[in-house]
Amino acid sequence: MGIFAAVMTGRGAGAIATIQLVGEQAPAILAKLFRRAGDKPLELTTGRILLGHIVDGDEVVDQVTVGCEGPGTFAIHCHGNPLIVERIMGLLQRNGVELLSAEQLLAKMLAAQPSLDSIAVEAKLALTTVKTIEGAEILNRQIESGLSAKVRQWRRELDKVPLSQIIAEAEQILKDSEPARLIISGCTIALIGPPNTGKSTLLNTLAGREKAVVTDVRGTTRDWVSAEIHIPPLAAIIIDTAGLDRSLAAGDIDRAAQQKSVEIMTRADLILLIVDASQPADQLSKLLADTLLNKRAIVVFNKADLPERFDPASLPAHLAHPIRISAKQGTGIEDLIHAIHQTCNVAACSAHAAVVFTDRQRILIERLISASSRHQADALTAELLHGLIE
Repeated sequence: MGIFAAVMTGRGAGAIATIQLVGEQAPAILAKLFRRAGDKPLELTTGRILLGHIVDGDEVVDQVTVGCEGPGTFAIHCHGNPLIVERIMGLLQRNGVELLSAEQLLAKMLAAQPSLDSIAVEAKLALTTVKTIEGAEILNRQIESGLSAKVRQWRRELDKVPLSQIIAEAEQILKDSEPARLIISGCTIALIGPPNTGKSTLLNTLAGREKAVVTDVRGTTRDWVSAEIHIPPLAAIIIDTAGLDRSLAAGDIDRAAQQKSVEIMTRADLILLIVDASQPADQLSKLLADTLLNKRAIVVFNKADLPERFDPASLPAHLAHPIRISAKQGTGIEDLIHAIHQTCNVAACSAHAAVVFTDRQRILIERLISASSRHQADALTAELLHGLIE
């Protein structure tokens, strides 16, 4: 096998790109083109993730992380600007690396590594669509020291430890997997609330550009508008929805727009309930507040630059502790971002934790939690490692 590289992430500008470098001469290539932060020695041992720079002679091309996946197998995570990706790939090619498509490289890797388990293959495939560098780090960990290692441990110890211990560890994996999913795949945030509370202004503030129409006319947003934002470790699609009145409007267009808002709210990973803090609490209907019960939601008191007339004590218990901002003036935004991180639990998410990141893995782990015998656990863990990939 020669030395090969492929861009594993999708085309177009994105937060990050992943370049897979494979071959016996890969360490020599990295020794020439990669400099660790702080001039630390280059220790390309399996399982390590190194921070540093890709260099072209004395010129820094980009800051990157390098994941050491195995002997002669490395993942370079760089910024997603296509010009940067193209330059790094050109630099690799000038140093004797053959450039392939992601599919061609995966085929070569699988042919050369028949022992590569299903979880490792799924992680490599997931790296082609990962949204953030932090997500790429989580996926890389699953190949050798995360989920793959945990399942192998279960199989080794199946006759030595109580089944209840394995089940408890599987439950923890599912718990850890939800914030990891948001970091890996991205988060959908819905801005909902009564008309004219500043939802469009907040979207523009978070997106850093004029994306939504902003006027003083109630109900200006009759359809949804979206923008992609990056609040590391999250990449998020934020959706500005039509204002939800206390009752559905009479017009068919308004009724359809508000129904769409409800559908978006149902599918969202996180809901920001935007209210006008300068107006009384009766702007918020009990029906809307009740809809958010058992959902991941944050109440945002907008227009905090004006005298506050909304009584926070009127909020139901599940919507307590509002975040005060002024979307127009850009104040309180850092507090809101911190609340988003806390509510999504990403601040506590460890890249070292074993997590599931495909539907196949999740279903099998759920079945493992319900297993009533070691025989069932043995079959399920075997399928996790060597089952067919959908």
